[in-house]
Amino acid sequence: MCARRGSRDLSDREVDSLAVKDSEKSDSPGEGARVRVLSVTSGKGGVGKTCVAVNLAYWLSKMGTKVLLLDADMGLANVDIVLGLKPRFTLEHVLSGEKGISDVLLDGPGGVRVLPAGSGVAELADMSEEAKATLFGELEALEEPFDYLILDTGAGISRQVLYFNHAVQDVILVATPEPTSMTDAYALMKVLSEARRDYRFWILANMVENESEGKNVYRRLSTVSDKYLDVSTSYLGHITRDPNVVQAIRKQKALALAFPKTIASRCLRRLADRIHHLPQDEIPAGHMQFFWRRLAAQMA
Repeated sequence: MCARRGSRDLSDREVDSLAVKDSEKSDSPGEGARVRVLSVTSGKGGVGKTCVAVNLAYWLSKMGTKVLLLDADMGLANVDIVLGLKPRFTLEHVLSGEKGISDVLLDGPGGVRVLPAGSGVAELADMSEEAKATLFGELEALEEPFDYLILDTGAGISRQVLYFNHAVQDVILVATPEPTSMTDAYALMKVLSEARRDYRFWILANMVENESEGKNVYRRLSTVSDKYLDVSTSYLGHITRDPNVVQAIRKQKALALAFPKTIASRCLRRLADRIHHLPQDEIPAGHMQFFWRRLAAQMA
């Protein structure tokens, strides 16, 4: 993995050697378990962000960890659509007081738990104080222990995207080789870093032809950010362009299920392995409630 401030570069072969077999289950978290919160975000839409979030959640779950996937793109929610899920209830019902958070959680592929936002839900910034209090009260009451909380945020620099990203420290920033994608990815890093300096941006190059092009995406972003921003950037890896990604979306299935042996699926598996094997001190962990409270503080 290429990382500024103490560079390290793992080849895909090295990452493959660290792969965890499905049968090698990790210990389940206990009461008060610490959770790794990862935001999957992008500077612009159309770069495959939701596909990344869904499939990383799947592969991490297959490694024996407990994963909660939160559709944080409120108003334009589509995680449930991509997975072919048909939620009876969404966060909209929680906000209205009709249902509790446990009534909304869905069983996704591979044991992933999914919290659907529901299309048309007001942006967090536009919620009433009563609605915010209801939402965070329910979220803090979650009794299920999780190892990972993965946020599929919206794209761009809207208030909602910034709120969710301000509540985390580690951001998986998805970008493609297109100039507009890299320009918008840099813009997002700039806006976020103006609020906090302790972000760690993990650059994920999507829709590339090969590993070399993926690393070039990272080099271009990190060169500019090193020059103008005081942020930490690391190269998480790449996902090779693959027509089966579109086919999986049309089937409304996770790529890992629809085409498990396709090249993009293998790339996503390697990325999940890489995340799972990061030393504990490289991704800060905290109680689930800490994340919700930090998010609530951003909206105060």
